[in-house]
Amino acid sequence: MNRCVHSRSLLIIAVCTMFSLLPILVVGQQAKSPFDSHDALRVSSLRVQAFSDDGRAAVGTISTRRDRLNVDHKRFGDPTYIQFRPGKLVLIDTETGEMRSLFKEKVHVQSPVWSPDGKTLAFFRFKDGRFVLCTYGRESGRVREIRIKTDKAIASNSMLQWTPDGSSLTMAFRETDWEKKSREMFLEATEGPIIVYDSQNPLLKWEEIRNRSGLHVIARVDLGTRSFTEILPEGRYFDFRQSEDGRFAIYVEVAPKKTDYSRKGGTDYALHLLGLQDTSLTRVLVPASEKRLRLSWNEENTAFAWSDSGHIFVRNVFDEKPVNLTRDRVEMREDDDTTTVKFSMEGWSPDGSKLLARSDKGFWLIDPNRGDIEMVYALPADDDKAPELRVQGWSPDGKMLYFTYSAKDKWERGLVGYDLESLSMTDLVKDTGLYTQWRLSKDGSRFVYQYSNGDLPSDLYTADRSFEAVSRLTNLNPWIEHKSLTHSELVKYMDTDGNELSGILYYPVDYDSTKTYPLVCEIYEQFFDNGFHTNMNLIANAGFFGFRPSVQLEKGYPGEAWIRGITSGINKLIERGIVDPDKLGVHGTSYGGYATSLLITQTDRFAAAINISGKTNIISFLGDSPRIGTRNYSAAEVGQDRIGATLWQAPLRYILHTAVMFADRVNTPHLLLTGQDDWNVPMASTREMYYALRRLGKECVWVDYVNAGHGAGRAGNEEQFHDMWKRMIEWYQTHFEEKDKKKDDH
Repeated sequence: MNRCVHSRSLLIIAVCTMFSLLPILVVGQQAKSPFDSHDALRVSSLRVQAFSDDGRAAVGTISTRRDRLNVDHKRFGDPTYIQFRPGKLVLIDTETGEMRSLFKEKVHVQSPVWSPDGKTLAFFRFKDGRFVLCTYGRESGRVREIRIKTDKAIASNSMLQWTPDGSSLTMAFRETDWEKKSREMFLEATEGPIIVYDSQNPLLKWEEIRNRSGLHVIARVDLGTRSFTEILPEGRYFDFRQSEDGRFAIYVEVAPKKTDYSRKGGTDYALHLLGLQDTSLTRVLVPASEKRLRLSWNEENTAFAWSDSGHIFVRNVFDEKPVNLTRDRVEMREDDDTTTVKFSMEGWSPDGSKLLARSDKGFWLIDPNRGDIEMVYALPADDDKAPELRVQGWSPDGKMLYFTYSAKDKWERGLVGYDLESLSMTDLVKDTGLYTQWRLSKDGSRFVYQYSNGDLPSDLYTADRSFEAVSRLTNLNPWIEHKSLTHSELVKYMDTDGNELSGILYYPVDYDSTKTYPLVCEIYEQFFDNGFHTNMNLIANAGFFGFRPSVQLEKGYPGEAWIRGITSGINKLIERGIVDPDKLGVHGTSYGGYATSLLITQTDRFAAAINISGKTNIISFLGDSPRIGTRNYSAAEVGQDRIGATLWQAPLRYILHTAVMFADRVNTPHLLLTGQDDWNVPMASTREMYYALRRLGKECVWVDYVNAGHGAGRAGNEEQFHDMWKRMIEWYQTHFEEKDKKKDDH
């Protein structure tokens, strides 16, 4: 009996305790506040920029969206303008997780690189309007500014390389008169008072100005004496690299000749060998031609390989001619079909004894000395459904290949190892999370990577080579746990042509499965991977579903893809009973904004639409952005716009893809958002749509953000950022509510 009384007492206490805790739990749930535009500006992200060979020290910059505001867009195209991008420079110990800030304040740094012995970090810091060279001692914990003995300024796009002995640094400088000449060219093109454009000049005026950025002097700075030694005079160089023994350097010299609208020619590229100790080594390895050089180098920088027309070529820097390793192409027979294998270059093994190549059949190892070829991994025959494998690196002994893994039909992502001796695949980590920025220490003992569960911002993690010991190194946004956030879902659907497409669905916060919700689509091209998404969290906190649907764009008539693909995805969600078919919204930025305006000329299904920095007249747009050179012509003819012909070859296609031509068909309330200083998609193109819709008596609002750039308010200042999101949410809410009123009236 005492036992029963005791049990009953415990039950009463438990029930009372449960009810006493209930208000606390409710309060805890209510304590989660909405994620708003202010939160969007404070989300921190880390970009790892340097990783020591021993894997112990990762260096990176922590920054927020707020740090990227307040750009002077009027200086777009000015070679002398350096956008200040502040961040918190940190050193992270990957064993202990200790994080150390190298400066008390946020700084703008570039090109951090560890010395060969891993004891010193060198980097550029933007200070007082110029870049200065700094070093950080790993043992002393101190930052030093190196005052170089030269009147030349460090180039804003300079590389930074240690000499093999760790005594000096190689970098790029500007000639003493470079800034004055560059600034004069920019001001002449923007302020005049007289600006002349002459078609007989081989280069467009703005291409000449932009090409100034490529001019620099290559020099070596001795850290002991701080002396300056010129290696190459002023010129246009890239991919400068030094041999492991310090005897020579290799570089590509670039020579712009004329404007080329196809973006495939007009510039010569030549590969040079420069003797650093013995000038007799200096010579031209590959003479100048318009063929771009995409070379893969071995560890010692003594040999390079490349693919051309399906063949793999290799050449030692001291050889006169390259060797075609696949001259006798491999033939593979499948049933009665014999196909010739075409290779692309993937990289060298650590010791340089093997080349890794890829074909549509699989991965191959090629001996660069003997030319032996062996397929080591066969890709599945049905490549459309096979997981995507991207080479991440080799184990130091060359026996293991690491691939990032991503399934194509579901969120299954991670890293796999492939044993080249047993030809067997091992899953190192594979789940629904999102993995990015993989790095492997030079000794192969440690991986460092970014991880997100797919809905939260990423953090930095580390793991041993077998992934038995995994550690989280950062918690960049602890405050976000107290915010109401969306969760995402992968959606599969068929467009009207029978193509299987994917879309990412973001649920409203506090989702109730017994209700239907408005749906807002954010459109562009293809979507598959999720990950923390600021825009979709703002949409979800407004009480809407967010949806990022994919489309299958067709060359020649891409505009039809929007009506075929997006509406099919929406139909799939309506059929599930979760979306209110009368409350549909759509918006996009840049190409997505263009697609939005074009889409609402083809359908009246949307209650509201928003074009953010998207063109509406593809014909006038061709010459609308002088500062970006030939981009608009090439985008239409051979690029993203996919018209596939010039205006004079196919004028009807251009008309069909110009939304303003069909403004009379628009019955959807349209909000147009532009940045007044947007030189990517100037606001003039969007302005055309506003005046057309107004002339036709359509509902349209145009908001132009002064001093803002591409992205409208998001590319302006903080006030403009908040204003833009407030307008967008209110635009949708207003027109969704109007749908309710119309229902009530009926």
